[in-house]
Amino acid sequence: MRRRRVKITGIGPVTPAGIGREEFWKGILEPVSRVRPYKGLNSEYGPFVASSIESFEIGDFVDRTLLPNGAARQSLFAVAGAILAMRDAGLTSEHLAGTGCAVVIGSSLMDFGAASSSIDAVAKHGARGAKPRTIYTFSIASIADAVKDVLKLSARTMAVQSTCCSGLDAIGYAAEMIAKGEVDFALCGGTEAPLHRFPLLEIRAAGLTPSTSEMPERLNRPFDLWRTTGVVGEGASIFVLEPESSPRRGYSCIAGYAFASDESDCLCGGIASATRLALADARMRPAQIEVCNAWGAGHREIDAAESRAMTRIYASMLPGLPVVSIKGALGNALGAAPAIQVAAAVLAQQHGLIPPTVNWDYPDPACPLNLSNRSRSLDHGVTIINAHGVAGVNSSLILERC
Repeated sequence: MRRRRVKITGIGPVTPAGIGREEFWKGILEPVSRVRPYKGLNSEYGPFVASSIESFEIGDFVDRTLLPNGAARQSLFAVAGAILAMRDAGLTSEHLAGTGCAVVIGSSLMDFGAASSSIDAVAKHGARGAKPRTIYTFSIASIADAVKDVLKLSARTMAVQSTCCSGLDAIGYAAEMIAKGEVDFALCGGTEAPLHRFPLLEIRAAGLTPSTSEMPERLNRPFDLWRTTGVVGEGASIFVLEPESSPRRGYSCIAGYAFASDESDCLCGGIASATRLALADARMRPAQIEVCNAWGAGHREIDAAESRAMTRIYASMLPGLPVVSIKGALGNALGAAPAIQVAAAVLAQQHGLIPPTVNWDYPDPACPLNLSNRSRSLDHGVTIINAHGVAGVNSSLILERC
């Protein structure tokens, strides 16, 4: 059977840099960090920083009565992103009536806010304090179901949980469904709302977010010589995918996608494997990649390991390959982060601009990459997006401008 080419026709970012395609693009071009002291936890737990969405109201997007009771914040982000993506593509639910469609959403964490609330209530009131709605909102599967129900879609739903690669894997999975002819339309992407007592305490204990709130806007420094660790963020980015034959205009095509695991002794080595497999899927050579939207979490070991993986792939071509990380601006929204990277990469292709790598000021010999802390003008049509997560998971996706 002939595989169909798949294109992105709608973009729905919900991020600290901006909500909606235009506001997000405007925000991500600014050379500023959205990391701030996080006051959502009691002071007894010590200082935290995070990149949060300060002015989000789901009522701005949909009638609240259409939402499940107690819907998780990441579900609300996904619903808003899906509505924005549909609007951007010029689609309504009526357009999709009778068509084969899918909703594929990735997230790395379940609804810890609801779980913590229920645990606290039981500790205070005993068994009668248990909150039964947690059963229906805690699971990642509830996110795609909420999108389907709010938009009144007759759709197949799928939840993807591959730690920080979740959003990218959801896009790759949905693209494969369309390529094989299983569906003609997909809403897909990633969402995350991890700013709760748990898992923030565990993330900080693991050294994956800072234990200080001093100079918060300077703490996340992707690939910079003085980087220490990453910063947790929240947000979502949802996309409309369709076959290339669709009458709607496309931003970029999904040219290639793959995932791979690290070997036990090679941190981020799976990025090199995922890149090779994605290139093979796209029938491309490394020299055809024009821009790399890197994982670039700002973690000392992870950034250096990703750089080594890129050196293995691009070798002498690496100094000439423009690379960007958007995590200095937005922090790491875990499973949503690579989907937000895709949004940035798609819009960069459309506008011929590469966003800045915020807080990259001092080159590190361990990260010999072509970076800039300012926006760069470059007409480009082929971009690779890297993602890496705990448990040694890695994914790569190649976009080709339509």
